[in-house]
Amino acid sequence: MSAKNTIRLTMAQALVKYLMAQKVDVDGETLPLFEGVFAIFGHGNVAGVGEALYHVQDHLPTFRAHNEQGMAHAAIAFAKANNRRRMMAATTSVGPGALNMVTAAALAHVNRLPVLLLPGDTFATREPDPVLQQIENWNDPTITPNDCFKPVSRFFDRITRPEQLLNSLPQAMRILTDAIECGPVTLSLPQDVQTMAYDYPESFFAERIHRMRRLGADVVEIEQAIELLKTAKNPVVIAGGGLHYSEALPEFHQLVEKYQLPVGETQAGKGALPWDHALNLGSVGVTGSAAINELAREADVILAVGTRLQDFTSGSRSLFSRDARIVSININGFDAIKHNGVPVVGDAKRTLPQFTELLEGWQPSAAWCDRAESLRQQWNETVSIAMTDRGTDLPTDAEVIGAVNRAADEKDIVVCAAGGLPGELHKLWRTKYDKGYHLEYGFSCMGYEIAGGLGVKMAKPDSDVIVMIGDGSYLMLNSEIATSVMLDQKLILVVLDNRGYGCISRLQHACGGAGFNNLLKDCKTIDGGAPKTDFAAHAKALGANSEKVGCIAELEQALIRAKQSDKTYVITLDTDPLSTTESGGSWWEVAVPEVSEREQVRLARKQYELAKQQQVI
Repeated sequence: MSAKNTIRLTMAQALVKYLMAQKVDVDGETLPLFEGVFAIFGHGNVAGVGEALYHVQDHLPTFRAHNEQGMAHAAIAFAKANNRRRMMAATTSVGPGALNMVTAAALAHVNRLPVLLLPGDTFATREPDPVLQQIENWNDPTITPNDCFKPVSRFFDRITRPEQLLNSLPQAMRILTDAIECGPVTLSLPQDVQTMAYDYPESFFAERIHRMRRLGADVVEIEQAIELLKTAKNPVVIAGGGLHYSEALPEFHQLVEKYQLPVGETQAGKGALPWDHALNLGSVGVTGSAAINELAREADVILAVGTRLQDFTSGSRSLFSRDARIVSININGFDAIKHNGVPVVGDAKRTLPQFTELLEGWQPSAAWCDRAESLRQQWNETVSIAMTDRGTDLPTDAEVIGAVNRAADEKDIVVCAAGGLPGELHKLWRTKYDKGYHLEYGFSCMGYEIAGGLGVKMAKPDSDVIVMIGDGSYLMLNSEIATSVMLDQKLILVVLDNRGYGCISRLQHACGGAGFNNLLKDCKTIDGGAPKTDFAAHAKALGANSEKVGCIAELEQALIRAKQSDKTYVITLDTDPLSTTESGGSWWEVAVPEVSEREQVRLARKQYELAKQQQVI
């Protein structure tokens, strides 16, 4: 190869140049595939990747964060808010910086979301071993902390020679942009190799425009599914997150409206229909509405679209009748065969119109449709009552959600992840905007909320992003409040302080346990108990505007001020740790001890054994 056809670059420079060459077609517009790179530099990446990023910062922005896990969460949320069409990278130093991203990698893996993780690594030459922060394994010197990324990455490679990028980067892009294999990619970058030079072919850096690959379903699979659906008199549809990622909502609306199919939405699927759509019977499963769950128990055929049918959706496999059959449309065959489903492996946007056409002449029973409408109206009344201010000293989560929901504009986005709030939001939050509900409930990772809100705001700058978060998650990871202020990415945070882990405390009691180590009052403390955290003062110290309110009426006024604020605004209020919306929902399997000294546990075990008899395995 002649010199004029090559360009001499360090491995880090080549990596950055390649990322800049990746573009994506979004509705006919060519955009950068990578919006930017979140970075916290240390000795393992500052001289290599850091130097490379410095020279291209006007074209590939570098964003400085305050916590490695948090910045990776932000990158993941950005990709989710963009329906996996655009994404970010995140780079750290060796040791603790790299390991802090492992949790985020697992989150992206569970939720099938793309993020490029670039942790620094120890010297490939091993000449200065052991370096600062290096974990030595005296049985296998090839192992470093970055090996922890292997089980939680869709693709992992350790780049020990600069020319290895020629093979590794195209494979990384394949995974990141593939509808089936989509998930986190980790390229482990030894700090010495980052600085090594190589004569790369110029053609390697040619612009590449990525487009969504839409795979059609097998004809026989479609025929079998249609044959089964046409036998249904009492069908139910489950809308999953794949509908959003496929951008198949118009096709989905056409199908369910033509055949008057009642719809239940998963956590990831919420927003597939506007909340007040005549066929939207609310959320399905453990945190579901009484309307769709009642129908799901009696349905003869269930059409699952773009869902992996996890335990919260299926009520730990107890929600659906033993006689019910499941037709599962999914781009991933791994998900399509779950629950002994009749699989239709294909892209939803391409497959749903075929169902609409081939079901011609079929219709659910009129009595079933009438019943669905009656249940929908009853559920909407239940939701309205649950979200009404009762004027008590400690408002419930539902009352707080009601106030926030009323204050939200049509294009605003709520963000949450863990604790009791996701269940309440799934049941109660009303949105007409298909991206108005952003929940990370595949990994249910405490600490995602604020960082995730930052990523959503970067993806949807014209929307107000409202992060609803409990005191437990806030205390676990809050540093990206400062990042949001620094980057001028305004968030509205509503902190519900119930003095502990209220959700798990309720679960503990439901399993017959005594209050122990969840609410702060039930924890081991010294000299009179845990301090009362002043979240408003803390947020102000991080650069945000903030205030504490004492009731729902004050919250509603504070939300007006938050809307008018020119930077991140944090509102905190004390809430009831015990109350939850009892209506709706289904059983969730949490194993209860067979032997206990507590009578409450023994009674809970009997109820557990009875519930397990309803499971369809």
